[in-house]
Amino acid sequence: MILVALIAWPFIAGIAAWLAGRRRPELARWVSALAMAAGLVAVIVEWIAKAPDFSLTGHGPFVASVHVAWVPQLGISFFVAADGLSLVMVTLCYALGLLAVLSSWHEVTERVGFFHFMLLWTIAALVGVFTALDLFLFYFLFEMMLVPMYFLIALWGHERRVYAAVKFFLFTQIGGLFMLISIVALYVIHGRQTGVYTFDYLQLLGTHLSLAAATWLMLGFFAAFAVKLPAVPLHTWLPDAHTQAPTAGSLVLAGLLIKIGAYGMIRFMVPLFPQAAFRAAPVFMGLAVLGILYGAVLAFAQHDLKRMVAYTSVSHMGFVLLAIFAWNTLALQGAVLEIVCHAFSTGALFAIVGLMQDRLHTRDMDKMGGLWLAAPGMGAFALIFALASLGLPTLGNFVAEFLILLGTWPVSEPAAVLGAVGLVAATIYALWLVQRVFQGRETPALALPDLTVREGVMLAAMAAPLLWLGLYPQPLFNAVRPGLAALQQRAVRAPTPTAPGAILLSPPAASGSSTLNAAAAQPVATDTSDAPAPGGAQ
Repeated sequence: MILVALIAWPFIAGIAAWLAGRRRPELARWVSALAMAAGLVAVIVEWIAKAPDFSLTGHGPFVASVHVAWVPQLGISFFVAADGLSLVMVTLCYALGLLAVLSSWHEVTERVGFFHFMLLWTIAALVGVFTALDLFLFYFLFEMMLVPMYFLIALWGHERRVYAAVKFFLFTQIGGLFMLISIVALYVIHGRQTGVYTFDYLQLLGTHLSLAAATWLMLGFFAAFAVKLPAVPLHTWLPDAHTQAPTAGSLVLAGLLIKIGAYGMIRFMVPLFPQAAFRAAPVFMGLAVLGILYGAVLAFAQHDLKRMVAYTSVSHMGFVLLAIFAWNTLALQGAVLEIVCHAFSTGALFAIVGLMQDRLHTRDMDKMGGLWLAAPGMGAFALIFALASLGLPTLGNFVAEFLILLGTWPVSEPAAVLGAVGLVAATIYALWLVQRVFQGRETPALALPDLTVREGVMLAAMAAPLLWLGLYPQPLFNAVRPGLAALQQRAVRAPTPTAPGAILLSPPAASGSSTLNAAAAQPVATDTSDAPAPGGAQ
């Protein structure tokens, strides 16, 4: 029941923090921090227990699962499961949840208890999203997180917080409605084919769809996930939300919430509709390249420091989108590593911006300069995370983006080349950030106290994983390999003999066991087979 506990724990702790905050605001902070720390320890223990290969012999990639009927009349169940990929995302939820609590320690002074309830409610929904394998449950949790995130921005944000919160809510809600239509349509089609009406993802994988039907349903999922990612041109909510959100909200947005888009495409969209997804891959890879370059150029053009960091997320998530539709082992491993490294590097930059705004009461880079002399500790950490953002070797972002480009090259050489140009652009905006804010002539009018012990420990904790993953990422790859391999077996892309650039789909073989029998594979161009998902929880 570890998965149920990991989902319920933040929500329960959030209620406790809310009640404690009515007595003393400090109690709400301590309750939330200790709850997130306890959850993080529990996840780390689970990591140690499942190492080194994160697979159970004969049971496929899932290391834990819970499957309980919820509304059996409608085929709805409480079905959650975790493989290495899910466990990575859950670990990020608790790690960044703890960092979000620490980053808001002195920033949030009003309705402190309710703030921490909203924050931990968001974490609970995110943990559920990253483990749900019932599509109704996934959609329920996908939408549920909108409510606390809306309040985090609207109540504790900055100047135009209500505008940013409403824009965020509308974009995500409308995208989610398109996904709901696709989920219900898939539910009905599967029910008419088999007589079994279910939202069980593992059963829906075997639904036969025409190319036209698969394309329309795939686009519904893509609309929801592209908004979350965000992919250009559906990205316009992100700079406003990041700029106006409190520091903790920006950490959750950058580190976790936008990762739902990438996770959803890898876990659900491509395996459910491989034929349609791969036929549209050139368009989606084009959008990815556009996002890489557009985000980098817009980041360089900003004067608001927080808005600049927000646009870097658009650029970095373009690399993840590129990797997903390259859909090979190198690219997908690079995508997962980029998800993790971006969460820490960009999350840390948002934390630094929050610390600076709290001290200087401005985010305008034109009013800054020479701040390294006043705050060398903050300047050093800003330089580390800026170098991570541009992909400096020895830091995890470099390994991630190198693997993505290496995996993209066999699929689309122009996309790989243009993606590499994005790395050059990242170098320009990252060094420009450090030069404008921390180098140059000192600004006497600005008094910038250096980092406190709590702030230094928080930033050091975010820098350490970047260095570790830059030097030795193999444990992460070992963790996600079984899950990614199972997903790749569901959607296999290969060039045709007559047209080298074309894509063929070869579904996995039917098998009574959790492993695939390659000898029984049938090279038919259907979207999926009737076989149970590899490693499906029974």
